[in-house]
Amino acid sequence: QVQLVESGGGLVQPGGSLRLSCAASGFTFSSYAMGWLRQAPGKEREVVAGVTWNGGSTAYADSVKGRFTISRDNTKNAVYLQMNNLTPEDTAGYYCARKMRISTWDRATHYPYWGQGTQVTVSS
Repeated sequence: QVQLVESGGGLVQPGGSLRLSCAASGFTFSSYAMGWLRQAPGKEREVVAGVTWNGGSTAYADSVKGRFTISRDNTKNAVYLQMNNLTPEDTAGYYCARKMRISTWDRATHYPYWGQGTQVTVSS
């Protein structure tokens, strides 16, 4: 079955950086686009970044553009999210997710599989 395991979250000061990792298994990883979603308390889950099956194209929510970078390594069945210049508004649970085929990258409902999440807290 599809398994996605995130790691790398934690507590960081404003302006700091974190790198999230996601290990995927149970499916042909290189055949699927992937994304990172986040959900803050009381808010809906939102897609912050997406990457195509081969890493050739990426997309970002406006709120993270220029600060976050999504990447993948198909030889390791892994996807990453480098987060720089973090702000308290980035505090959320972050989830690695597999995207449905033939769907846009920016809707959370287009990601039917996601991991257990990793918490990112940005605070001084």
